[in-house]
This record gives sequence, structure tokens and C-alpha cells, in this order.
Amino acid sequence: MTSRELVFQTLNWESPRRVPRELWTLPAATAKYPTECAALTREFPADFAGIDGHARELAPTKGDWYLVGEYQDAWGCTFINIQHGVHGEVKDPLVKDWTTDRARIHMPREWLTIDRDAVNRDCAATNLFTAAGANPRPFEQLQFLRSTEELYMDLLDPPPALRAFVREMHDFYCAQLTGWAQTDVDSLRFMDDWGSQRALLIAPALWREWFKPLYRDYVQIAHSHGKKIFMHSDGFILDIIPDLIEIGVDALNSQIFCMGLDRLESFAGQITFWGEIDRQHLLSAGTPAEVEQAVRAVHRQLWRNGGCIAQCEFGPGGQPANVRQVFQTWNEVIQ
Repeated sequence: MTSRELVFQTLNWESPRRVPRELWTLPAATAKYPTECAALTREFPADFAGIDGHARELAPTKGDWYLVGEYQDAWGCTFINIQHGVHGEVKDPLVKDWTTDRARIHMPREWLTIDRDAVNRDCAATNLFTAAGANPRPFEQLQFLRSTEELYMDLLDPPPALRAFVREMHDFYCAQLTGWAQTDVDSLRFMDDWGSQRALLIAPALWREWFKPLYRDYVQIAHSHGKKIFMHSDGFILDIIPDLIEIGVDALNSQIFCMGLDRLESFAGQITFWGEIDRQHLLSAGTPAEVEQAVRAVHRQLWRNGGCIAQCEFGPGGQPANVRQVFQTWNEVIQ
């Protein structure tokens, strides 16, 4: 069985022979533990592959997302980074006023110039489950452009120019995903970090008004082209998981230990839990025995002949032995 077949069986609750794997390793971890990271990759090879778009035109960026200093993204936002290996924050947002400052924003249409033939060749050359090299993030990108505080105020009393820009941005993201959906990749992805430690960052009703319709369109683009679609969000997002199931998200990467397995168990069999194991506490300060116990709890409460992916993030503070234990235990729970 190939990795591609394994992931599809997991997403479709078809009793795969083992749980598929995906390790996210941040530069902060590879810089601190290069030997250990290489060993993890050899011992537990990933079942997923991100596919490059081989864009014919490159969007303008400056600097490096993960290095100390300044980085300018493809939209024109400048991030200030004070720690190597993680990304920084925007301190001076481009948009002070949506009406007057729209011209300062670069819509990165270069992302639409993917080379479909090259993408298809890369997909044909691997037996891994492939993901498009695109990751729409409307809520976060709006924060980068406007600042979090000002955007929250805008959403409560929206200026017409904001609504116009959101429509423009959404059309762009839909065009990007449609272009990728017309290739041979297995899946599309999108993301937005929606939760604090204990609650959604905005009222669920406001989320449903502004962002649920955008995400529904992303899902429909994927499914209409026969693709699976994955979403990532950090934080406590329990209130919107039923909505994500309703619109058809196939797999959700979220901080399940932040929300609690008991609260999530009722969703087992309705959406695939694409990781993760607690990186706030367990992977950084726990023991391998505690990590093993946590993985077995996830399997017991969320696995339904599929519906779980052995994913975790190895970032700042993570301990190699704990990360290894995640994948070792997942290998053991299904025999």
C-alpha cells in the first residue's frame, strides 16, 4: 500500500493498516537538534508531500521569514522578527484607512502563474499523498495588513472599502485554489488561527457571517475537482468545529489538548483529526511515558477505523525524545 492510499483510507474511515504520519519541524528545532531531526525523518518518513507550484512569476518578497530582522511578504507587509527559527510580527500595518490605503497592498497574482505540467510531473513522481503549494489565510492576512486590534473594530463596524477588499481577496484565493485543483495534487489546504487558549477570538456569529462563507467556497472548489481539503487553526475553536464539519472540511489540524478530548469525542467519525499532540506542555516539558499515554488517549477517543493522522509540530522547546515517542506510539496502537 502506498502512502497516498493509506491517507485516503484514513480520511474515508476504511481501516488503514497504520496511521499516516506528518512531522512539522520548525527551523528553531532543526537548528538546535539537527542530528535528532534527521534521525526522526529517517525512522518515521512522512506520508505527505507538499508540491511546489513552479510559478512562472515570483511574488516580490524581501528577507527571510524565519531569520532575525525584517521580512516583507508578498502582500507588502513588513514583519519584525527578534527570534531565529520562528516568524515575527507586523508592527506598522500597511492599512491605516481602507479607502485611502488599498493601493499600498500588492495582491500577489504571481501565485496564479503555476506551471501545471511541472506540478503534475512532481505528483506522478511520488507515491506520497500530495498537497497543493497554496495556503489561503484570509483572517490572518487581514490582521497583517490592518493590525489585529483595528481589524476587530472593523469587523464590528465594517467600512464599505473593507467589504470590497474582502471580496477581492476572496476572489483571488478562489482563483488560486481553482488553479491548483485543476492539477493532479490530492489535496488543498487553508488556514487561519482562530482560537485563544480558552475561546474563539471573535464571536461565533461574527465568524459565521464573515468567514464561514469563504471557507465553504474553498471546500466546494476542492470537492468539485475530486480533492480532499485540510484546514489548520491554533487555539480553542470548539464552537466552530460543527460548522467546519457542516461545510465539508475533510481534516482539521487543531490543538486538541487545548480543547479537551472528551469535548471532541462526539465529532469522531465526522472529521479527521490531523494531529496534534500537545506542543505547549507535553512535547516541551512532559516525559515520553506521558506522551505515550496522550497518544493512546487520542486513539481511543478519536479513532474510528480512521479519522486520525499522526501529526505533531517540533518547534521551540520541543524535546526530541518526546517527538519520537509520538510516532513510535502511533505505530503501536494499530497492529
